[in-house]
Amino acid sequence: MSEKHTVSTDIDYAAVLENLGDGVLIFNAADQLIYDNRVARQILGSNMVVLRQKGWSALAILINRDLPEDLIAEDLRAKALRQTEPVRFRLMLGNAYIPCWLSAVHQENQSPLTIVSIEQADWTPISQFLSHLQKEGMPAVEDTLGHAKFMIQIAKRANEKTKVTQLSGQMLRFSELIQEEMTRFQLLIKQLQRLELIQTDQIRKIVSAQAKPINLEEFFEDLMEELAEEHAKQENDGDLRERFTFDIPSNLVVNASKSHLETIMRDVIDNAIRYSKPNTPINITAFATNKGKNVQINVTDNGYGIRENDHDRVFTAFQRGRQPHVIAESGVGLSLALCKSELAAMQGNIWFISEEGAGTTFSIKLPAALTQSEKPLEETKSAAEDSSNDQQKAETSAEEEKTPSTDTSVEPSSES
Repeated sequence: MSEKHTVSTDIDYAAVLENLGDGVLIFNAADQLIYDNRVARQILGSNMVVLRQKGWSALAILINRDLPEDLIAEDLRAKALRQTEPVRFRLMLGNAYIPCWLSAVHQENQSPLTIVSIEQADWTPISQFLSHLQKEGMPAVEDTLGHAKFMIQIAKRANEKTKVTQLSGQMLRFSELIQEEMTRFQLLIKQLQRLELIQTDQIRKIVSAQAKPINLEEFFEDLMEELAEEHAKQENDGDLRERFTFDIPSNLVVNASKSHLETIMRDVIDNAIRYSKPNTPINITAFATNKGKNVQINVTDNGYGIRENDHDRVFTAFQRGRQPHVIAESGVGLSLALCKSELAAMQGNIWFISEEGAGTTFSIKLPAALTQSEKPLEETKSAAEDSSNDQQKAETSAEEEKTPSTDTSVEPSSES
């Protein structure tokens, strides 16, 4: 028999609210602002004057600025008043999006109160990235300027006795170095753009607008052709596609943003290539799961594997493994953290199973693309995939959360 929860009368709840880390606004049924705490005043600044005068209507104006045309603040409030779960929204203040929540408190024999909680914007990841950008990007720029300077000097020193082959060889060598440095710099900028969309919570709206059915067999055919062409321009060690084997049924269709899924798969495949020996096989499989409601993609390499004490670092921004072959590769430890957040925005997840010295399997789960008239996809799993799922279930039996946490390496099992 459960114990009855009692509320202590010895706590100064006004002091608790005043010193919370998030901002709090409370409105009564007459739309008047009856409470605001210290953090709310700090975040809202001069807007507090109008809020105290106009109440809920003033806040509604701020909320409506970032809502779709077919939705207004009063709709969010009505939803919060009729359900137990808070309603998420955001405020655009200055140049930052501030995550907020609407909820209701229903009091016996009294009108309900509307509570708005305002999170403090955390720019730490952006600051960390800018620090890494300065550390990684500025040397790339300086090296490129140095290479360009040498090319100019070589061209100026050239005369009639200079052999064309000698001159072109020197120019080619410096041009390749410039291309390598600028490719690294371009990747850093793209990661900064992805991080900005995640930190400002724009990513959910973007992937929702771009979501469409994607046939995985066709998707990977196109992606591998692009990767093979890019690889051939940079390397001279054969067709990249010869390293890969695929087991993807032709009827597997996911609901996702194609551009974001391509970026995610490029990151995962790039990790498999970089952290395994040349010419070792990489296997990509996909199958229906969760009674056909989801599709799982596995990318398996026979590479170096991930040390157990580095598992928590894999999906943590700006953290990298401490093995020598990881340190030897360029990077800031951000791509997989970005992938996890982008997949969460698409109602998906990513996790891994790894054994040091044997290899790693990264698994991605996405919603299957189904219409109301369609039946869920039939579950088709190979023996290797069944073994992988058995290992996942052995490691955890917790229920899967709607939004995966960023420090979980193994997908919680909610399937049978």
